[in-house]
Amino acid sequence: MRIVIAGAGSVGRTVALELIDRGHEVTLIDNAPDQIRVASVADADWVLADACSPDVLRESGLEQADVLVAATGDDKANLVISLLAKTEFAVPRVVARLNNPKNEWLFDGAWGVDVLVSTPKIMTALVEEAISVGSLVRLFTFTAANVAMYALVLPENSPTIGKRVGDIAFPQHVVLSAILRNDYPLSLGSDDVLEAGDELLLLLPETGQEVREHVMSLLTVPSLSDSEDSSESE
Repeated sequence: MRIVIAGAGSVGRTVALELIDRGHEVTLIDNAPDQIRVASVADADWVLADACSPDVLRESGLEQADVLVAATGDDKANLVISLLAKTEFAVPRVVARLNNPKNEWLFDGAWGVDVLVSTPKIMTALVEEAISVGSLVRLFTFTAANVAMYALVLPENSPTIGKRVGDIAFPQHVVLSAILRNDYPLSLGSDDVLEAGDELLLLLPETGQEVREHVMSLLTVPSLSDSEDSSESE
């Protein structure tokens, strides 16, 4: 794939190196001369210019790009670059870096963002995922599709232990995309049987709490406090 990265700081360069190692063509754009460190990513194309300019994006080959990554340290710049990439150049996939969590509400399809990446949120999710069993942990969101990927580690008392994947009635538009077991992903099939400690990766629509609660009711046993709340409401 051809990928253009706006922002050649430590984040942009690290992403560029990873992508080049995987066989992709990468162009790095930055308007700060001190960030143009060609030797650090020698196999990338480098452009010293302002990525907020449509002319610069055009000259950088964005019209032929498969992905645009807005990775600057400025949320305003990342939004402008994302919007230009989607509306002016019809880039199929736009990934934007969020620096200030207070600005998250802006990073959506209206600004051309398909995938939002927030380092604080990712770190929080990884911490939660490491310590949580029987809880849905949101890993990241596909902004344009309004879908999120969640992880859940099956507790030992899950009602799904020993059941076939194909026998679990997930809500509409909820997809079990993978099972991680013994440090390896499994090739998912309807005849696979769930085990305690399995980590499930699920795609859920971001349409409200009810879908998440339904999934939790399928995969976990309600806590004592939940049961008490339910009996009191009756």
